[in-house]
Amino acid sequence: MVPGFVESFTFGGLPEVLSKARWIWPQYRSQQAGSGVGSLIVTYRIAIIGAGPAGYFAAQALLNQSETPVEVDLIERLPTPWGLVRSGVAPDHPKIKSVAKVFEKVSDDPRFRLLANVELGKDVNLDELQTHYDAVVLSIGADVGRTLGIPGESLRGSLSSAEFVPWYNGHPDYVDVDVPLDVERAVIIGAGNVAMDVARILAVDVEDLAKTDIADHALAALRGSRVKEAIICARRGPEHAAFTASELRDLLDLETTDAVIDADAVVDALSRTEDWPEVPKDVRQNLEAFKTISETPSKGKERRIEIRFFLAPREIKGQDRVEAIVLGINAFIDGAIKDTGASITIPCGLVVSAVGYTTKSLPGVEFVKGAIRNEEGQVLDASGQPIAGLYCVGWAKRGPSGVIGTNKSDASRVMEQLLTDITSREEKMSKDDLKVTLNSRGVGVVELEQWRKINTAEIAAGEPSSRPRIKIVKTDDMLRVAGIHG
Repeated sequence: MVPGFVESFTFGGLPEVLSKARWIWPQYRSQQAGSGVGSLIVTYRIAIIGAGPAGYFAAQALLNQSETPVEVDLIERLPTPWGLVRSGVAPDHPKIKSVAKVFEKVSDDPRFRLLANVELGKDVNLDELQTHYDAVVLSIGADVGRTLGIPGESLRGSLSSAEFVPWYNGHPDYVDVDVPLDVERAVIIGAGNVAMDVARILAVDVEDLAKTDIADHALAALRGSRVKEAIICARRGPEHAAFTASELRDLLDLETTDAVIDADAVVDALSRTEDWPEVPKDVRQNLEAFKTISETPSKGKERRIEIRFFLAPREIKGQDRVEAIVLGINAFIDGAIKDTGASITIPCGLVVSAVGYTTKSLPGVEFVKGAIRNEEGQVLDASGQPIAGLYCVGWAKRGPSGVIGTNKSDASRVMEQLLTDITSREEKMSKDDLKVTLNSRGVGVVELEQWRKINTAEIAAGEPSSRPRIKIVKTDDMLRVAGIHG
């Protein structure tokens, strides 16, 4: 059938029957006329792989438009959706997590279906998805931590933020990560909000976290922690830091932790930016926040977060575990950041690298610089040609940049192009329902009803201790609560 073609029927109850049989004739949606005359209108099926913010915003963009009838399946590897909102956002930032309310509203749309606990490459492959759906959207994120590439990085006590952050957030894949906290000083490599989150989790009073949704195993470990000092080391100067000003200002609100920044480094950065034709708003706000912190008197607290600049990691030292880190001293010379050849050694027992993320490889998909090879969200093959019906959004599309809200406008643009593309070609005629295929393979699919059981159980568990929720962190336990066995 040519897209957009409408065929009229006068068989009284047939349109009503077809409207209830969503997956018997999955390409069509019946609309009942008041006279009993119905019509069948082409409905396009879209699969979105990855139920994080980008995936939900892509679904929202598809469902909010009314010109093209669509049905959306959101497919997620874990039994729980929400991606980084659940396993990446720091537990002491509940306002950021409130975006989950938007996701819940998207889920209420009758044209939406969640298929969680379904792993691409294991339970179903990309070729199969492309036969089941008119278009497939890859929203698989970027959750592999970039390495420092220095000697000693494999020592115990050397972690990536891609391990540490999901550990304290209760991601089932990272529950058993070894995080040695029997040390007084930790060094974090990086100059963005993730580095700040890591430092804050390590250096605040644990009781400040006890009313959050931090994972119970992490809360217990942090209660026994000896860490008193977290040093954030940036390769470049304050004007190049990727923190947001709000994250920096929040340091001043920590009641039990001092925030320390080299005042001279801030003064030098302000001087350098005077020569810029225009100082971007985010840079100006960051420098103002740095200046305020550097001028704020010490509270004399036992715990402290310090931010240092112009330090590049060279080597992690230790025998069986981390004992110190050697950092090269950089400087701003002749308009560029250069290695001076000098170095310092900071004794520490824990090093966490927060220097960016990359996307996991996927068979049949080309990658460039850690992101899917694409042109404005249209996935490209090895020769640079567009792959019909295959798109990407979020970090998988553009790399790990932007905040959660960035994904909304990004996904909206890509979905607009997707709709233009699929309505200009013949739709797929497959009548197969992916859920039926998955059930035949014994996959315990978690749909919206089952996820809501998990969600309700977590919230109820947190109520006695005035916590937002107590996360279930083992997959088997999630499936048991969801009523899925075997």
